[in-house]
Amino acid sequence: MRKDHKTFRAAAVAASLAMAAVLAAPVSAEDSIGLYWKSAPTTTAWVNPYGECWQGQDGEKLAPCGEVAFVPHAPLVMRLLFEINRYKLQDIRNPEELRKLDTLIAEFKATPREEVVSIVGHTDKLGSLQLNQVLSENRAETIKNYMIDHGYPAADIREVKGMAWEGGNDVAANGAVIDLGPLENNPLRRRVVVTELGPDQLKQFSQ
Repeated sequence: MRKDHKTFRAAAVAASLAMAAVLAAPVSAEDSIGLYWKSAPTTTAWVNPYGECWQGQDGEKLAPCGEVAFVPHAPLVMRLLFEINRYKLQDIRNPEELRKLDTLIAEFKATPREEVVSIVGHTDKLGSLQLNQVLSENRAETIKNYMIDHGYPAADIREVKGMAWEGGNDVAANGAVIDLGPLENNPLRRRVVVTELGPDQLKQFSQ
């Protein structure tokens, strides 16, 4: 997601306040630095008012954010229980599931790098392949429009597609495979997956 300097103002101010609090205490310079890093999150990005960014762990081996190894968010799998043959927001029987997407958008806004995502809609195997292909695409488009309406840049949604009658399973945040069960008439298959694309995946779009 494209960021402006205002996005990082809170991070920069927080870092300044933390350092000020440390230096105010009557301790040695070496102890001050140690206390400062301990007060920061384990993995943190620091951004100054000029948009320059550094990232590291416990203050060790800081590097420009662009040079830090890419660690994507785990794919967000939303169990959106659409009514059969429906794809609009008002057709979702469990709209509270969209709160996961709200959280993801907020996390992306708070990070220093630009996140690019793909959105893939899925269906179960109920009805013809042709019907389900259109349905899966429409479900993905619904989530795309939702993200844009909630402040996610359209340019950072690189791929929107549907995958009807597709087998395979999803992957949880901890890397575990989620067994979705059969394709036939299975609500777990009626889902939308939002995935952050890494550098290698983005190269495929530029070729």
